[in-house]
Amino acid sequence: MLFASGPRKTLLAALSGAPCSPPPIWLMRQAGRYLPEYREVRKSVPTFLDLCCTPELAAEVTLQPLRRFDFDASIVFSDILMVPFALGQKVWFVEGEGPRLEPVKDAKSIAALDPSKAPAGFAPVYETVKLVRAGLPDHVTLIGFCGAPWTVATYMVGGGLSKEQAEARLLAYRDPATFQALMDLLVGVSADYLLGQVQAGAEVLQIFDSWSGSLPEDEFARWCIAPARAIVERVKSVAPEIPIIGFPRGCGPLAERYAQETGVDAISCDTAQPLGWIKEELQTKLPVQGNLDPLLLLAGGPHLDARVRDILAELGPGPFIFNLGHGIDKETPIEHVTRLVQLVKTG
Repeated sequence: MLFASGPRKTLLAALSGAPCSPPPIWLMRQAGRYLPEYREVRKSVPTFLDLCCTPELAAEVTLQPLRRFDFDASIVFSDILMVPFALGQKVWFVEGEGPRLEPVKDAKSIAALDPSKAPAGFAPVYETVKLVRAGLPDHVTLIGFCGAPWTVATYMVGGGLSKEQAEARLLAYRDPATFQALMDLLVGVSADYLLGQVQAGAEVLQIFDSWSGSLPEDEFARWCIAPARAIVERVKSVAPEIPIIGFPRGCGPLAERYAQETGVDAISCDTAQPLGWIKEELQTKLPVQGNLDPLLLLAGGPHLDARVRDILAELGPGPFIFNLGHGIDKETPIEHVTRLVQLVKTG
């Protein structure tokens, strides 16, 4: 029987395994550059990191989408690179190009990372979570997040966005003990970071493994599944009631193994994963989230309408959260997002 939405938080209902009609909807990167009000706030600070580290402003941009769209969840505005930043790695953002980091490529540079600095580095994010939670409508769920150790490590080792994540993959092949030390560090710090967000008011957590698709099966098991499982176990040992969504983007059929072995409560699916396969191989085991193409949302029109209805027809009868297959594109027209939410809410 479908759960009819009302004052109850439908995202939490879906994550508990209940089908919801209509399903809850939120979008990855729903707070960001496609909104003119975000762009105005961004002008008020020198750098992107300044925005992430100014709780009043980060909370404001987190809440902005909820004033336009009937989303069922809000995800705290921050960045996955807050973890290396908090560890003392030099991190900066180049406008129009993306993140840059001073690379860590050997045991000495990894040993120089200082987890004792992390709580102070994370403090602005925790304050943002508190401010957002206080300002949320009653029916909206607050999501905290971190980057998965593998994905964060690709930036840390590669010095930024890396083609095919080659630098991290090579270090893992050539010196697995050193790479394992980095991953162990990231597991512990990331779990503590998630628990800090829960203590500040996050009700759901998501682990973003954006570059999991670059690994073969055995390496995927070692560098994606095992770290995610360790984070889930550590978080659940302290906060067993908090649902955790895993997002192993690009991993194809390995998502089934990820769902079974990590202990996540739900799995987010990327655009390339077929709806029928998601329904049969994943949704029979746990709630699923996804997987509209962000570029189709940018394009809009009848094709968008048809695809949204296909996703709803295939996945809507089971435990399901409507989302994109990755983050919203910065050029997406606001009216297309309005149309998407209308379609999901009314069918």
